[in-house]
Amino acid sequence: MNKKTIFGLCAAGLLFVSGMTLSGCGTSSGPGLLTQETPLSRSDFLLNTFVTITLYDSDDSSILDDSMALCKEYENIFSKTLETSELYKINHRTSDTVTVSDDMAALLAKGLEYCEKSDGAFDITIEPLSSLWNFTSGEAVIPDEADIEADIPKVDYHNLVLSGNTLTFLSPDTTIDLGSIAKGYIADRIKEQLLEAGVESAIINLGGNVLCVGEKPDGSKFNIGLQKPFADRDETFEVLGIKDLSVVTSGVYERHFEIDGKNYHHILNPATGYPYDNGLISVTILSEESVDGDGLSTTCFSLGLEKGLELANSLDGIYACFIDEDYNVYYSDGMEDFIIKQ
Repeated sequence: MNKKTIFGLCAAGLLFVSGMTLSGCGTSSGPGLLTQETPLSRSDFLLNTFVTITLYDSDDSSILDDSMALCKEYENIFSKTLETSELYKINHRTSDTVTVSDDMAALLAKGLEYCEKSDGAFDITIEPLSSLWNFTSGEAVIPDEADIEADIPKVDYHNLVLSGNTLTFLSPDTTIDLGSIAKGYIADRIKEQLLEAGVESAIINLGGNVLCVGEKPDGSKFNIGLQKPFADRDETFEVLGIKDLSVVTSGVYERHFEIDGKNYHHILNPATGYPYDNGLISVTILSEESVDGDGLSTTCFSLGLEKGLELANSLDGIYACFIDEDYNVYYSDGMEDFIIKQ
């Protein structure tokens, strides 16, 4: 494990460090990227976030049409709030056993894998608590303590039994929230779609979950900046050079609110019902598959610095960057090899 401490001056004092942005020369929409001069890009608000897909070796806009359509298809599978979605229907089931689609089964299996790896610190049955907090409403409201206490026993991934496409619930109170891993899974499926369409150089950005397809047209690496949270999106503390990898960050600055000087964020502790308060600000994961980056960024954050780093170092092809509340930065083995600018 390697460590450094970051200090910076700004109007608010010390700069927090985490998140990511696409850094470099700007395009017509969103933050810039160091790539060719005329990329083809499309943005939309889907999956409860801003989705941007940029092609660097194709001018076929129908490919972007197909990618956005695919996003909408998956939103209608994994959204917990759309009444037409598969997950909504699962959570409002009338039977203890339901048959799920192949995509749902695949994502549930991946989610349960990280539940096991974290011994429940990460739990896809967090839905009763995540709905209670409702960080997407725009209102700064702490749920009633009695309501939190009542919902804690409902959160237990052991109440899910997945066998092929058959999902059995051992408790009628169990409901599922896949928000911590769905974007990564969707990004991986979009990448497959782009490759099938002949695209070999692209960036998929699902609300900060970044997946690079191949490399830049000139054969060099994509430059992905790690953003300072609560700052402008083009303010970075270091830049990564990557090819054909995913970069995903989970942090306390995403979907959060502040009351009486205390920050309440969306990464909830299943054991307490409140946001994790373990001394971490963010965790960034580099991985080949974005679903792993998505799941591991939340899992490693939930485990805390020591256990999170231990998990990251135990997995092949996984690289991690942890930021603690004292602005110390910790790297897993091999992570610093991707840094091209600090």
